[in-house]
Amino acid sequence: MKELGKTSQKSVASDQVSMIEIDDGAAGQRIDNFLLRVCKGVPKSHIYRILRSGEVRVNKGRVDAQYRLELGDLVRVPPIRIAQGPEATAHAPVPAAHFNILFEDEHLLVIDKPAGVAVHGGSGVAFGVIEQMREARPQAKFLELVHRLDRETSGVLMLAKKRAALVGLHEQIRENRMDKRYYACVHGEWASDWGRRRAVKEPLHKYLTPDGERRVRVQPDGLPSHTVFNLVDRWPDFALLEAELKTGRTHQIRVHLAHLGLPIVGDAKYGDFGLNKALARSNAHPGLKRMFLHAYRLRLTHPATGETLQFEAPLPADCRRFVNQLSEQRNQQPQSETDTHGSTAV
Repeated sequence: MKELGKTSQKSVASDQVSMIEIDDGAAGQRIDNFLLRVCKGVPKSHIYRILRSGEVRVNKGRVDAQYRLELGDLVRVPPIRIAQGPEATAHAPVPAAHFNILFEDEHLLVIDKPAGVAVHGGSGVAFGVIEQMREARPQAKFLELVHRLDRETSGVLMLAKKRAALVGLHEQIRENRMDKRYYACVHGEWASDWGRRRAVKEPLHKYLTPDGERRVRVQPDGLPSHTVFNLVDRWPDFALLEAELKTGRTHQIRVHLAHLGLPIVGDAKYGDFGLNKALARSNAHPGLKRMFLHAYRLRLTHPATGETLQFEAPLPADCRRFVNQLSEQRNQQPQSETDTHGSTAV
């Protein structure tokens, strides 16, 4: 990031207009995320307000929050005052965090994201993985999310350390050349006439609830969406599935499974809320206090070397314990009542 004038690279919040020329370290980043990064201490609500009002300009023109910066763009940031007093203390600095690293080289960084951690700040979340990783690696010139995982989803998450790597990986995603696999435990009966594989191609539509929360539903005029579910194991009232993402829509796996009548265990948006509450009780057996959705495998082509890479994140302990508890219950039932289908170890 090359800055024009006296603005510090650490923060552009000041009483003067800041002009920032975008270099390779910021190219490819969304303008809202860029401003959140350089305007330290400024509330997110204010960042989006100055974007909507047109006070932020790129190459002298207005842009929306989703605009992706390009090499050589000239960004005008208006004077911004950081709030003093109680309002300022509400916006605590981002704590550095270190996550379990599955792979790293000069182009890529792949981590095992725990459940309950957002991948980025926004929508009521002060910060996420990307902000914490940047704080932990202040020397990094470029660090961007390649894809996203829902906050309550655990597993393989990939970040790019170079703009060229980000561009190449996004191309693989667009062309469906990246193989993403998830484990999901669902509540309900896997239909006997589905065999062991069920493809879902229901279109998905994003909308907002009356209180402003984002939701997705199956809708005929929605975006084309395709998920393939493979049966891994089953128990009375539950099943463990492998999900193959053929498209990457918001909440795709969760909504497609709910549409099949197989909501994911622990899903607070599309699941069985009564069941979730019962499973989350401290003495529940089987018991689970999170959503059972885990990105366990990612296969792709290295954007620089062309090598085929595969990353795997083991099933978290709480999910594995839940599966084991279901199997214990099944084994205790009379043989005539147990499911006769085979299972696959995970």
